[in-house]
This record gives sequence, C-alpha cells and structure tokens, in this order.
Amino acid sequence: MTASITPATTIRVAYENLLDLTTAVFAGHGLPEPRAAAAAAALCHGDLTGVGSHGLANLTRLYLPLLEESRVDPAAEPEITRDLGPCVVVDAHRALGLWAAGVAMDLAVERARAHGIGLASVRLLTHIGCAGYHAARAAHHGTVGLVASNCGGQRIARPPGGRLAMLGTNPLSVAAPVPGGPPFVLDMSTTVVPTGRVREAARAGREVPPGWLAADDGSPVTDPATFDRGEAHLRWLGGAPETGAYKGFGLGVTVEVLAALLSGAGFGPAREALLGDGRPSGRDDDIGLFMLAIDPGLLRPDGGFQRDADELFSTLLACPSTEDGRPVRYPGWPEAERARRYHRDGVPLSGALFDELCAVAGAAGLPALEEVA
Repeated sequence: MTASITPATTIRVAYENLLDLTTAVFAGHGLPEPRAAAAAAALCHGDLTGVGSHGLANLTRLYLPLLEESRVDPAAEPEITRDLGPCVVVDAHRALGLWAAGVAMDLAVERARAHGIGLASVRLLTHIGCAGYHAARAAHHGTVGLVASNCGGQRIARPPGGRLAMLGTNPLSVAAPVPGGPPFVLDMSTTVVPTGRVREAARAGREVPPGWLAADDGSPVTDPATFDRGEAHLRWLGGAPETGAYKGFGLGVTVEVLAALLSGAGFGPAREALLGDGRPSGRDDDIGLFMLAIDPGLLRPDGGFQRDADELFSTLLACPSTEDGRPVRYPGWPEAERARRYHRDGVPLSGALFDELCAVAGAAGLPALEEVA
C-alpha cells in the first residue's frame, strides 16, 4: 500500500522495512553504512517499544534538519582527549548522537570489563534519541549502565518559582541485566514528560493531562499547542512545588553536573539564559553525556549479583496486583513485550507518519513503505 492514508488511521509496517528505509536515508545524508544502520536502529527503537515521541516522527523534524544544516558532521570520529584508564573524556566532534552514544557506551563497557567500572564523559554531541536504548546496551553486555544526557545549551524548563527557562528535559536512564527476563530499564526525563510527548499530542489533536503544562500563573494547561506558542511551560517531575517538583528540578540539575560540567559540554543555565523571556531558548548543539558501566561480575565474582537480581526482580513480578489482568511489571518489561509483538505483527504508525515517511522515501528515490498484510 502506497496511497495516502487518513492521518488518524493506524497502520502496521514491518520493522525491517522501517530499519532499511531509515538506514538508507541516513546513508544518503553522508553517514557511512554501518553508522547509518546503528543510528537507524536507535531511532526505530522508539516506535518498536511504543515510545513514538522519540521515534521516526523525529526523522524529518529533528535529525534530517540537523544534517542538512551541518549541525551534525556525518563523518565525525569521536576522539578520546583524556584517558585515565577506567575514565575517559571524549570529544564527539558533532557526530550524530544516535550512533555516537552507542560508541560511548561500548567504550564504558570495555573499561568496566578491565577495571570494574567504566566512565565515558562526552561533549560536543547531538541528540541521542531514547536514553534507555543506550543504557540497555550495557545491560545486554551483562553490566549495569547509567546514562545522563543534558540538552546542551537548549533551555526548556523553568526552576520552581522561576520566570525564565534554564534547563532542558535532561533525561536519565539506568539499566541492569535480569536473569531469565528482559533487562530492567528506567528511562525518564526529569521534567514530568519530554517535549516529544507534548508535541505528539499536539499532532494528534489530543489534550494533555493536567499537570504536564502550566501557564505563567501556575494554572494547569491542557492544550499541547500552547507549548510551542510560548503560552505554557513544561513542569518538572513531581508537578507543583508542594507535590515534589523540587525533586525533578534537582535531578535535572544533577544531570547538568554529570553530563555537562564533567565533560565540558554546553549547559542550559549559562549567563545568556538570563536574557530570556520565559519561553524556550538556546540550541542543543553541544550536548553532554555521562555514560557509566559497572561490571557486577568483578564486584561480586561469586555470582551473587545474578542470584540476588533473580530474587529481586522475580519477587517484584510476584507482587499481587490491584488490577485484574494487569500484573505488576518492572520498567523495561512492557517495552520488551511490545517490541516482541511489534516484531511479529508490524510496528503501528499513524497515517500521517506513514505518509510522511513515504514522502521521504520518494524524495530519496527509495521504495515506499508497505503495510503489513
């Protein structure tokens, strides 16, 4: 099927077709083939796991403009500028973050294998997609992974009680291997939701729940289009100050410390932030990344980590549920289940996104996507 489809329609496309198209599009913009394939896998992961706000909807809205405006160098080679053994500082030289974040995590895992712990502190990176995808990379190697990524010089959220945007959504992710089950993967923005969720709702014409956005006077806003019009701002995890917004804000600042101050990357609360007008400002051209891997086999060579992890996560899964038919699950389980189902049945896309990707394919002289029969 290649004809235009009603935007509200949901259709399914084979994951392999999405991967092939995205790889070819990235390669057509100058990325070497293996790098393009790795970037495509990171981007398609969002749709495969049901996190469409970080998936292919961003191909034409974020990643292709970055390449076309030369804000990404498709041929950049990340460079280790300081090597301390277990810790390295890396200059990414504006490499595409979808690919380079995986390189950084692999480097952290390599050092963890040798030292028990490995840290890659990265600067001059571009958008990495789902932080959890890169943290899970460590878990698949049998290590515990932690990812903290700031938004470079982009400022989206205001401090509690503040009038100016100072910080990005500053995602944080932790992943760990689970014996006999999918990895534990916590992947969260330090704001109540990432901006992609707000824009996803705006594209679909849906209201957002009270608590995501607030007007200048603190009153809740449910129209997602107000965010990009500068009429509402994103709230921190925890919502209002009286319900814990200081915790989300504190985590956001923590990410700036780990990802930007250690690496020398750009950061939101720079002096020019004080010249803002309350709306989002700045650009994410110099993202900082904190990639940590820990090898539990070196810390507990008797296999104790695996035994205790089995008990911890199996006990969580055995917790009685208050909702019939909805058992208790840990972070990472629902996404893994969804990925298995979408691998089998096809990845659901909105009709609007399907048409958009077909247009991208046509412009690049590539075959249009086909709906799964």
